[in-house]
Amino acid sequence: MGGILVLGSGTWFDASGTRHSEYRLVELMVSPDEIGPSAELSVYHDIWGQCDFRGKPHPAIHTANAPRLSSALQELVQLLGAEAEPGEPGEPTYYGRAESYGLEAPDIIDRRGPDLTDAVLG
Repeated sequence: MGGILVLGSGTWFDASGTRHSEYRLVELMVSPDEIGPSAELSVYHDIWGQCDFRGKPHPAIHTANAPRLSSALQELVQLLGAEAEPGEPGEPTYYGRAESYGLEAPDIIDRRGPDLTDAVLG
């Protein structure tokens, strides 16, 4: 077996506090390995970051959701009994980079983050 991929619906909150169900909000891949099992968590939504994919800051959405991601990551570490590998916070992608128990803050220029919509397939 190469790995187990866990997909499903998750809940996120908008700026007014309304709950939304979203398919594939996060994805968890657990893989057996000769030196020990590994896990990789991927996120597929702009709610976890300080800005939306257009670069517009959304502090209320970030405040409502980012701590939940942090908590889930800490719980995953406790469940697996191992911290993330030191010095390897996550591979950077076009959309961002993992940092500690969340996402690295984007570069804000003229009160906007990067516009990432050119890579969003719709």
